[in-house]
Amino acid sequence: MSPPLLHPGAPGSPDPIRVPWSGRGTRYTEDEIAAVVEAMRSADPQTQGRYQTEFERRFAAACDSPHAFAVSSCTAALELAALLCRLGPGDEVILPAHTFAASAISFARTGATLVWADIDPDTRVVTAETLARCLSPRSKVIVVVHLYGLVCDMDPILALARRRGLLVVEDVAQAAGARYKGRPAGSLGDFGCYSFHTHKNMTTLGEGGMLTVASAGLAGLVPGLRHNGLRGFPGERPDYWLPAMSNVDFDIDGLWPYNFCLGEVQCALGIRMLERLDAMNAARAARAERIRAALADYPELVFQTTPEGCGHAWHLLAARYDGQPYGRTRDDLIRMLSFEQGVRTVVQYCPLYRYPMFRKAGFGEADCPETDRFFDNMISLPFQHWMPEETFDLMIALVREALDRLRRPSPVSANTSVP
Repeated sequence: MSPPLLHPGAPGSPDPIRVPWSGRGTRYTEDEIAAVVEAMRSADPQTQGRYQTEFERRFAAACDSPHAFAVSSCTAALELAALLCRLGPGDEVILPAHTFAASAISFARTGATLVWADIDPDTRVVTAETLARCLSPRSKVIVVVHLYGLVCDMDPILALARRRGLLVVEDVAQAAGARYKGRPAGSLGDFGCYSFHTHKNMTTLGEGGMLTVASAGLAGLVPGLRHNGLRGFPGERPDYWLPAMSNVDFDIDGLWPYNFCLGEVQCALGIRMLERLDAMNAARAARAERIRAALADYPELVFQTTPEGCGHAWHLLAARYDGQPYGRTRDDLIRMLSFEQGVRTVVQYCPLYRYPMFRKAGFGEADCPETDRFFDNMISLPFQHWMPEETFDLMIALVREALDRLRRPSPVSANTSVP
């Protein structure tokens, strides 16, 4: 049994938090701040104006997608994608349970059945094989989550979807800017859903998102679904105010629209952040390589495998701790790092079928052994883009020290004989 661990700041404890877990993925440059201030002064209107148009145009070009729509969050993008998939009771949506809850809630809201696909033990994302095991005649949509920033191996997934006549929704919340065999993540399936939340590599003042749509016909439905069914009246109007300033109608009969608009100030910032996205991702990749190399002589800490052709945005730095040879668990490592050494690590993502919400909705059953194994042994290290170099180096040193200490027998176990 390990000696008791003290919380930082408690009597007798060592240093307080030295390497924080931040809720902010990046910090803004002076140019980005100036762009926000200028939009605050000049944007008229303050929503759905010229900044939105320009942000959508540039994002579509950067992501090699024919249609892009700025929205209030990635959840909003997923909601719109779920509507456009025309799902209902009796349909099945195949998706990983190892993801954030928003990946699933939008599809559950349609009345469709959620079917949980397991993850690959090395990449920690779904594959064509894990998805294929879940298919049935009722399958209609596959949701592919590029988790932690790693793009899934998409060619086999897309081939599977084509054979079975399935729509593919890419959840790109954590992988903006990553590529698959030269093609941008989010441009490969029928829909791409991006996040500019505060945690992400690219952010727009805390919230924001983008929806990309491959089909021109489906893309034509998005503006009304995004903003309360608003549209112009057909034909010429000699008196522009008659019969009203704007018309309101269903884009899809019976499906009520939302208000998922993104403000002009956020779009102005998004334009500038998009210019810096590749550089930020490259800096994250360089840091990921440094820490993985520095910890390479600790095989008990197993990082995500990146298959050839599958790009990585390195949104997060997650690993599996296999401490069984030393009689240790993931929780021992987190306690030591957090409570003794001041490195605030976290655990992500609880399998969705374990949550009360999904269990109560009838989605509490799953055959996902690799999902369970990874979550129960995973640890996520602080990895914000703005972390100072000296803090990053300190984190590497403290993680090495913790792993060394956990390799040593505890005083209790060293003096315990086996009967």
